[in-house]
Amino acid sequence: MHAAEFYALPASLQTFAAYFPADASAWAWLPKIKQALADLRGNTSELALPPGVSVEGEVWIDPTVKLPPTATLIGPAWIGAGTEIRPGAFVRGNVIVGERCVLGNSCEFKNCLLMDDVQVPHFNYVGDSILGNKAHLGAGVVLSNLRLDQQPISLRLPEGVVDTGLRKFGAILGDEAEVGCNAVLQPGTLLGKRALVMPTLAFSGYLAPARIAKGRTSVTQIPRRD
Repeated sequence: MHAAEFYALPASLQTFAAYFPADASAWAWLPKIKQALADLRGNTSELALPPGVSVEGEVWIDPTVKLPPTATLIGPAWIGAGTEIRPGAFVRGNVIVGERCVLGNSCEFKNCLLMDDVQVPHFNYVGDSILGNKAHLGAGVVLSNLRLDQQPISLRLPEGVVDTGLRKFGAILGDEAEVGCNAVLQPGTLLGKRALVMPTLAFSGYLAPARIAKGRTSVTQIPRRD
């Protein structure tokens, strides 16, 4: 499944476009995040950071980013315009964030790409994952990125099982996909555009665009928007 089936890299992140081709598989973007940030030069020494914001390594923050009293930002990391970082956020390296996103209170981010208008607002873990434009996680959602046996992650797709070769792989969320409060997406989960996982589920596999997962075997279609 190509990346273009899930999302389009927004204008705000075009500086990284060479690393994220639309015709590559969606999960092929994950190891490219580190490469895209390899030559990053931080700008935090030029900004007036709140005393409780700890920065390590190369971190670039747009001057319009709203910073909290406390947060930990470990580079390399690139955070786009108009984004809000809330108290206790933990950015743990190899993170790219587009414009107008929310990095919520007590949320952890590691090796992930967030496109424009992504909301990760409360007590979430986002590791080795890609969130498309306007994707949203409810409070307490965890994107699990490592199998219990720590073996490479395979994907269950309509065309069959695909070996990704990745030991750590959280989730791929298409544009406008949403996950309800306290749900867990198992390693290697893919949600199509506008797909929705109901609260408290432990969901795995592939959810087609505009479908709602209400249980492991219960999936319905979301009505079309006018």
